[in-house]
Amino acid sequence: MREKILKFAELPREEKKLFIEAWLTLGAVRMAILTLPFKRLTRSLEHSPQAEKVVPLDEIRRRKALQIGRAIERAAAHTPWESACLAQSLTARRMLQKRGIPGVFYLGVSAGRNDPEDKKIKAHAWSQCDDIIVTGGKGHERFTVLSVFAWTETGSYDTVKQKGGAAHK
Repeated sequence: MREKILKFAELPREEKKLFIEAWLTLGAVRMAILTLPFKRLTRSLEHSPQAEKVVPLDEIRRRKALQIGRAIERAAAHTPWESACLAQSLTARRMLQKRGIPGVFYLGVSAGRNDPEDKKIKAHAWSQCDDIIVTGGKGHERFTVLSVFAWTETGSYDTVKQKGGAAHK
């Protein structure tokens, strides 16, 4: 425990602030996931065919998106509650949108695609800004995209229902 505290103390101030924000937001998002129907979590989303387009980012916002992704990954590893891919993607959306960084998060499923004996349906969520996978990047290419939720730098939302294909790069 002492080593973790010392390691945290050595982080630059900005990374400490992002870690704390990510940790708190992961907790709030996890509570919302457990207590609210998914439809309510996404009720402000509207259908838009433009959600597949990836908005290019300038270098400053690219670096910030990467910092936020690292902070969420670190924080998720240190929460006493489950901070799985959906919580991480929703946390990324909140943190990125707050800073005016547009992006998308994907919901996908996989059923025995890599192992024909494995008939279990698996779900995954990941978030992306420009060509950067911010959260949930490990193994995301194995999932078929069902829904794409996008936010713009001004904060409005869009959603697109995908039919049988991946919408990510």
